Amino acid sequence: MIERSAPAIELAPVTDGTIAVVNLESAREQSWSRFWRAPERPGVAETIVEQELLTAQFRGDSAAFDRLGTLVNQLVRANPEAAQTSLIAAQVACATHRFAEARTSLAQAAARGAPADGVERISLSLDQATAVNLHHVLAARRQRAAQPGHWEELVPLGALLADLSEFDEAEETYHRALQEYRDASPFAVAWVCFELGVLWGERVPTPRVGLAAQWYRMAIDCLPGYVKARVHLAEILLDNGQTVAAGNLLYPVITSGDPEVYWRLAEVAEAVANVAEAKTFMDAARSGFESLLAKHLLAFADHATEFYLTGGADPARAFELARVNLANRPTSRAFELAVEAARAAGEHHVAAELAAKTRQRWKNGEGQRERHMLGRRSFLISCGSLVAGLAPARRARADTQPVALPQPLPEANETRALELHILGWDTPFDSEPGARDQVWIGINRSWRAAWR
Repeated sequence: MIERSAPAIELAPVTDGTIAVVNLESAREQSWSRFWRAPERPGVAETIVEQELLTAQFRGDSAAFDRLGTLVNQLVRANPEAAQTSLIAAQVACATHRFAEARTSLAQAAARGAPADGVERISLSLDQATAVNLHHVLAARRQRAAQPGHWEELVPLGALLADLSEFDEAEETYHRALQEYRDASPFAVAWVCFELGVLWGERVPTPRVGLAAQWYRMAIDCLPGYVKARVHLAEILLDNGQTVAAGNLLYPVITSGDPEVYWRLAEVAEAVANVAEAKTFMDAARSGFESLLAKHLLAFADHATEFYLTGGADPARAFELARVNLANRPTSRAFELAVEAARAAGEHHVAAELAAKTRQRWKNGEGQRERHMLGRRSFLISCGSLVAGLAPARRARADTQPVALPQPLPEANETRALELHILGWDTPFDSEPGARDQVWIGINRSWRAAWR
């Protein structure tokens, strides 16, 4: 991986993030009002999907998925045989990781004459999420991104390249997306900056947390209420001993109800030896995850597995959820998570079987080049409609302001004491000549992979 400093990318002026969120909420309410007056009105349901996915992605509002379920149910009642109904049902099912259901609805949409472009978009998202036909997906993503005026196709392409360990090209693709974007909405810019943070902080073999933090800060500068960006940056700050700064990032978004916010706030309290507050926040995180799992099991099984393997301290529950996640999307990350959960739960025989299946999978060439899909990607963005769920709200240019790159956060202090916990190890995949055994360790509150 070539070392680089943050590029001096000139970004388009964008609307103030706080104003944009207010505009989004107002537009969302108006769209629902129009829908209830005339459910079959062209374009209204599609607009609602885009707006609700934006709300879930950036504000951490999981109730958006409930509202989308209501939308689909109403469309089914009003016109069950319509291609539009099946296509939206597929899109919503995809966003909530109900992939088998999404494929069924998508096939119905295609048979009923849904637009080919919309069908292909969701089909690519499904294959990318479940690591199916990735070489075909990559070729199709490149072709779509090459079309003039389709900057939004660059972001899922960048995500796929990162998943395939093509890190330099992924970075270049994200940079190109920032350079080509010329609309007023801050959501798109914040999204790309967040993905660059994930690339540098979680995807590359040797994370550059200072650069990742810079991109997360840039995402937050564009959109102050961006919950996931705040959580990711808070994790870096916690690992670097900046407890107060981490708490200052998280408290403003506590009203989102996102259980990961509670989880990290519990770690903030633990770091300052506030046992009572740490327990309160950890209980809130546990309750939050269970509430989400009761409604949208497949959408949150992977995140909840990570929670119960660490702060949630319930290996048996982690193992149960890891198996659900693996059955739904048998990616390399899902296999690795299931192996770790099995070991943590004392299911060593199952762990050995899963590890053997994983090695055999790579030996047979299945999922080749997909093994580095390790981060916590918010997949719903790939399931959006025309602009991958990023429909720019309409507003006056007078509200816009230029976005400047913030100063980078210094790299983590190498001399600071670390808490190291060996979580397990495994032999390398047969397809990796010269690879050594892989050791999974916990560094403070984060998971990392090292080689010995």
